[in-house]
Amino acid sequence: MQLDLLEIISAFIVLFAVIDISGSMPIIIDIRKKGGEVNAFEAAASSFLILIVFLFLGEALLGLFAVDIESFAIAGSFILMIMAVEMILGVQIFKHDSPSGASIVPVAFPLVAGAGSFTTLLAFRAEFELINIITALFLNIVIVFLVLHYTHRIEKLLGSGGVYVLKKFFGIILMAMSIKLFMSNFTKLLGDLISNLN
Repeated sequence: MQLDLLEIISAFIVLFAVIDISGSMPIIIDIRKKGGEVNAFEAAASSFLILIVFLFLGEALLGLFAVDIESFAIAGSFILMIMAVEMILGVQIFKHDSPSGASIVPVAFPLVAGAGSFTTLLAFRAEFELINIITALFLNIVIVFLVLHYTHRIEKLLGSGGVYVLKKFFGIILMAMSIKLFMSNFTKLLGDLISNLN
């Protein structure tokens, strides 16, 4: 195992796009306004731990429960859809009653460590050295921490009007992402079912 700058940059860019913590900012602001406490360090550390565990044990863990990655992704798409409905319609469906606030659920999972990042990490295992994947993941988690830590400052910079527009816009984006995630994985499962029947 050796560090490869090109592999690290490639993995970093893909993970940055998939995690999309900047795009999740309106969700985090909304969670905080509804009384959900988000601890930046706890959320970032939990996300890193979840993703590292999944990197090493993901396929085996899902296999233990006889759950394939497609079914897992579909379950994640439902959670994203509920969050999108909350943002667009201004309703509260998800109850932030976790003893640790909202740092672990829903911020660490499924916002940061979600179906998209899980699938991406599994795909990386076949392409990149493990040390390069872990380095790229760690750098992304540092960015996650900084965004979560400075959310209030960014919110002040944008103003209440800017946050409102971002919330509705990213709510629609999140809904589109959840539909895409559902359809792509449902199509794959359906295709596998048809080929098995034939």
